[in-house]
Amino acid sequence: MTSLLSDANQRLDKALQYVTLHPDAIERLKTPKASLTVSIPVRMDDGSLRVFQGYRVRYDDSRGPTKGGVRYHPSVTLDEVQSLAFWMTFKCAALNLPFGGAKGGITLNPKTLSKFELERLSRGYIDLIADFIGPDIDIPAPDLYTNPMIMGWMMDQYSTICRQITPAVVTGKPIPMGGSLGRETATAMGAFFTIQTLMPKFNRQPSSTTVAIQGFGNAGAVIAELLFHAGYRVVAVSDSQGGVYATQGLDIPSIRRTKEARRGIQAVYCEGSLCNRIEHQVISNAELLELKVDILIPAALENQITAENAARIQAPFIFEVANGPVNSAADAILEANGIQVFPDILVNAGGVTVSYFEWVQNRSGFYWSLEEVNQRLETKMTQETERIWATAQELSCSMRTAAYVHALKRLAEAIEAKGTQDDYKS
Repeated sequence: MTSLLSDANQRLDKALQYVTLHPDAIERLKTPKASLTVSIPVRMDDGSLRVFQGYRVRYDDSRGPTKGGVRYHPSVTLDEVQSLAFWMTFKCAALNLPFGGAKGGITLNPKTLSKFELERLSRGYIDLIADFIGPDIDIPAPDLYTNPMIMGWMMDQYSTICRQITPAVVTGKPIPMGGSLGRETATAMGAFFTIQTLMPKFNRQPSSTTVAIQGFGNAGAVIAELLFHAGYRVVAVSDSQGGVYATQGLDIPSIRRTKEARRGIQAVYCEGSLCNRIEHQVISNAELLELKVDILIPAALENQITAENAARIQAPFIFEVANGPVNSAADAILEANGIQVFPDILVNAGGVTVSYFEWVQNRSGFYWSLEEVNQRLETKMTQETERIWATAQELSCSMRTAAYVHALKRLAEAIEAKGTQDDYKS
């Protein structure tokens, strides 16, 4: 079985066909700079002791301290974390942020732990990686199944270890602990700005555009509501348990309220009078991906579209709000079928962009309004989307390849500035 990192490197190899880099830069970007594996002992509420496996990977720091989230999920492996750190490296370069790429994770099902156990786990993780992170070294952030409270615990634990308040060590924190306004909605907001920038290029109007969204978590639910209010017809959404589909469109705000109250969306239209007003189908996550819609948004986990199901994808536009939802084998099939894939390293970069804003605010001690954060985010996302689109048109390549070419040029400049073989061989 091909590792996720090997699969990710195939995108790099394809981009290298369109840009000339020094071999030193290529060699440096093939492997992560540093990988740390830790075993985290946690005293559970019943008095038992459990040991959890944790990881932190710094992929490349040529452009600055590394940056990347921490995910809590049963499928977390070192290979997955290395792949996510690889993508973060290119994402930060694509958005021209002064960061390299990193990622972290702990292998567990967070739904099975109490809040007390999650706090002990989170603080224990920081105890073990404290020497590996820092405001000028590596800055963690929230990811899958982590949230502002968990980031607050991590920042507090690091500050305890260092004997000084250090808000810039972690982003995505609660607002009273130095978090930035707009951070919780940043990933979805950035994706929304990308969609709004690109769809007019295909003469697509919101009112005549249907959307299906796999994943109704922090990013998926917010992008669904943003698109709903912008006039798009969101016809299908799903979470880990399944989803709903209605050709006439869904009432996204009511689905969000129901999910938050009942922790599920499968039966959202079978409560009260809603069943009488809206006809719908209960569908699986796999079925959602294959719906005949205009825009498909995978906003859940990686490897959702593969060589096995790529030929059955009907949406002409895919916006990757999740990290790595389409693997490299599927890319070729989708491209051959004329399907435009807008890559994760651009589409979901709103999260790391506002994390950068939070880090800047923490370092300066001066905090911005929500309007200022969103305005800066819109400027950054629109600017880099236009640049990547122009690269794709110039090179006659896919948007994914164009995004990697765009990022590669910036990474290569930083790596080569430190010296290459040409500088030393004489």
